[in-house]
Amino acid sequence: MKKQVKICKVCVLPETFPGIRFDEGGVCQYCRAAKPAGETRQVKEKYRQKFQDLVDQKKNGASYDAIMAYSGGKDSSYTLKLLKENLGLSVLAVTFDNGFLSERAVKNIRKVADALRVDHLMVSPAFSTLSRAFNHSAGSKLYPVKALERATSICNTCMHLAKAHFTKTAIEMGVPFIAYGWSPGQAPIPSSVLAMNVSMIRQQQAFLRKLFYGELGEELRAFLLSERHYGMLERTASEKAAPAFYNVHPLAFFDYDEEKVLAEIKALGWVSPDDTDSNSTNCLLNSFAIQMHVNEWGFHPYAMEIASLVRDGYMTREQGLDKLMKEPDEKTISFVRDKLGTGA
Repeated sequence: MKKQVKICKVCVLPETFPGIRFDEGGVCQYCRAAKPAGETRQVKEKYRQKFQDLVDQKKNGASYDAIMAYSGGKDSSYTLKLLKENLGLSVLAVTFDNGFLSERAVKNIRKVADALRVDHLMVSPAFSTLSRAFNHSAGSKLYPVKALERATSICNTCMHLAKAHFTKTAIEMGVPFIAYGWSPGQAPIPSSVLAMNVSMIRQQQAFLRKLFYGELGEELRAFLLSERHYGMLERTASEKAAPAFYNVHPLAFFDYDEEKVLAEIKALGWVSPDDTDSNSTNCLLNSFAIQMHVNEWGFHPYAMEIASLVRDGYMTREQGLDKLMKEPDEKTISFVRDKLGTGA
């Protein structure tokens, strides 16, 4: 019989979450420290205006104003619509094919990009390389616990590899923004408009090399910048005295309502997948990654994100708990295990 896990009385964080502390009323420290709604709105408006000001400054005649990291999921589809229709940006949607995109997600990508008249690029690294990286992530403790509070080890790896390609594309094309479709619970507002300079990019690349060169060797070169790229960055920085580009998470500061999001993207031809888990609308790998994470760490990797959404009024506590407690589809997990060639 499973032990009953204590859960915060306000949000959905369990007692197994790293470093959590409950007061006498059963409320966690994150809920106690949460800012009032009015103050949060002011901060969101500040960052929305910051992004708008940068957009006005950075339209520089490049082929595109922004690259959209486009997974085909619900939130990235809506973010793509915001960039194109609300902000009037010229956008290149770039999809990182991790080998586990839902068939419906691939159809959604084509439908939405076509409906919005957005150019689209699909990056499909060799699956043999990706599977080795994912198995390496699943079988070893690559990341500190802090990095695992909002994402599984496998998802961290997928994001690092994908970001490397988005970064390379932005540098080569001279695009000033890379936008991500993270939900308000995934992207803290203070990091929603992040200036990336040459030093930060070098640090990211060094971290990628440290994590994966031993496993992937020269295959990692496809994800790494060359000195030619750094030369392009340094020339741009010296000429304009500005960051190389900005990473932007628009859903952190734009109004967000899941029913509205779904209605607007369904009008573009987007259809909810029926083969993904309750926390993803594009990726089959997610169920397997969640199961590995829960078995290893004892808490759901989406708990922090959903707790933030509950705390900020985007969903009820009951809705949040329902999403976290849904059992993963064993058929999908078995498919992933077979494709990765792991008995884990």
